[in-house]
Amino acid sequence: MARRVLIAGIGNVFFGDDGFGPEVSRRLARRALPAGVEVRDFGIRGLDLTYALLDGWDAAILVDALPRGGEPGTLYVVEPDQIATVQAPDPHAMHPVRVLAMAQEIGPTPKTLRVVGCEPAAAAEMEMGLSPAVSAAIDPACALVEKLARELS
Repeated sequence: MARRVLIAGIGNVFFGDDGFGPEVSRRLARRALPAGVEVRDFGIRGLDLTYALLDGWDAAILVDALPRGGEPGTLYVVEPDQIATVQAPDPHAMHPVRVLAMAQEIGPTPKTLRVVGCEPAAAAEMEMGLSPAVSAAIDPACALVEKLARELS
């Protein structure tokens, strides 16, 4: 039986490169993925993602812009505990670590969690569209997420 794997696009398309996760999820939704793998674009709906993580998934891959100090467009695969938690509340954004912590307080979450992130170049409020560096990282990110999903399913 195939394992259930959730691919969750996270980000705000109105904040430049923060739209990385939604764009990756949009493109992946058009691909043939293994049985049990589901792609969803959560945007900035943290509560929706919180409850989705409680839905009996074996694994989850969160896809998000992830500033870590590298060159714009650099892709990362990390476990959620390797991401620093943002302390200041931001009504326009969802932080994967906070969402995961909230889900874990409520009930069991997937045993395997990965974050596929992309180093942003620009994330200005009310700026639609990805920078050239992040745009160029979309296809490689889709391939990376698809590879991870196949390994986890």
